Amino acid sequence: MNRRISLKLPWTHVDDHYIDGEWRRSTGDRRAEVVDPSTEEVWGSVPEATLADIDAAMAAADLAFRSGSWPRLTPSERATYMLRIADEIEHRAEPLAFTNSRENGAPLAETKGAAANAAGVFRYFAGLADYLEREDVRPFPSGGAESLVRRDPVGVCSLIAPWNFPISLVVIKLAPALLAGCTVVIKPASPTPLSIRFVVDAIDAAGVPAGVVNLITGSGAVGDALIRHPLTAKVAFTGSTPVGRKIAAVCGELLRPVTLELGGKSSAIVLPDADLDAMSAVLIRSCLRNTGQTCYISTRILAPAERYDEVVAMVTRVVVGAKLGDPLDEDTVFGPVATKAQFDTVVGFLKSAHEQGARATTGGQAADVKQGYYVEPTVFADVTPRMRIAREEIFGPVISILRYETLDEAIALANETSFGLGGLVFSDDPVNALTVAERMDTGSVGINFFASNHSAPFGGRHDSGLGVEYGVEGLSAYVTYKSIHRKANPANQGR
Repeated sequence: MNRRISLKLPWTHVDDHYIDGEWRRSTGDRRAEVVDPSTEEVWGSVPEATLADIDAAMAAADLAFRSGSWPRLTPSERATYMLRIADEIEHRAEPLAFTNSRENGAPLAETKGAAANAAGVFRYFAGLADYLEREDVRPFPSGGAESLVRRDPVGVCSLIAPWNFPISLVVIKLAPALLAGCTVVIKPASPTPLSIRFVVDAIDAAGVPAGVVNLITGSGAVGDALIRHPLTAKVAFTGSTPVGRKIAAVCGELLRPVTLELGGKSSAIVLPDADLDAMSAVLIRSCLRNTGQTCYISTRILAPAERYDEVVAMVTRVVVGAKLGDPLDEDTVFGPVATKAQFDTVVGFLKSAHEQGARATTGGQAADVKQGYYVEPTVFADVTPRMRIAREEIFGPVISILRYETLDEAIALANETSFGLGGLVFSDDPVNALTVAERMDTGSVGINFFASNHSAPFGGRHDSGLGVEYGVEGLSAYVTYKSIHRKANPANQGR
């Protein structure tokens, strides 16, 4: 697992947060280390934000919202800035990718697309400016009067991101917030605090006014302080369901709007007519993306009894053929698990699977390496619905293959989970596949592939979250509505 690619990175050990349009030294001396999960090397560090740092960032965002130019620009004017941000992010693509890979072990094959994806999100939401500018007049049903519906920015938004996709899962919050006219404070996950600096640097280079975007780093306690801060008007969080529940409780108590994108345990239903060769081409992207550390992937494969062995053989063959190795090797498909804590969690799931009678057709244990948080990419056959690996989110390179006898049983198995985020249907019959997809109780379903669409809402049901991101629906999460009622002919008002 020797490194074959290296790049000098602009940020490793830093002392500052981005507050009110400048990189400002932290007021405290506590630090958080950044560990390369492929080598266990401490290669970077960031400051732990103090309450003074948090207050400064929130005050800057609040002042920019109440008195600054950003909310008072037209959406089209804000969109112009966003298009510049997109260009600036793309100019930083290479060091952003390397930083991301060193933070969380995601292979370069994954992270090299992060800048382009982020730029695409900014450009998509910039294209919704006309949606916000459109005159929305609604007549009273009884006639004689009308209501002018305004979409105002909700205010200062606290954006809290996870470590698995530290760029895209910030940007899908940041872009709609900025178009809406909000100001923001970003708190990245503690294992991945450096790659997001490239996005903030791009925002600075694009000339976004001071205070509109602020970045502070630190532990979960910093995120908790942001959520509870009196100047926070809206919270957007991606992360685990247990943490999401706590955030929802706080926001409920404070009557504070919140978007939560949480965990998943999605299923891929393989119908008897499925083309397994075609399925094999999208298997890793759809079921094990980012070394299995993706919320929506279908880590449970439901195979028909008459083709069960065939499906197991195909999945095993594909996983065996995908390289486990150094994330900075461009041929690597599976990198390390992102953190030591997550490594221990995944190994615990592997142990439980063996104890409960699952059969590993490949993998099934920690990788035999001298360093790094590597787990062998694993396929478990003979999995039953009551096993832990069939019910709980693992967030590692582990696929479970379950058997079903009838289509109704398959759909029941897919829906027999507390989550509802993603899902797949593999079939050569598009009409039947659509019917199955519509019966699945989940926020998104792919037919023969899975990918997020910037223009379509993405969100979970049940324990997978509240609200959606992407699309005009995601933009609507950052606006508050005002109805102005008037006589149908404004010239007659007051007469």
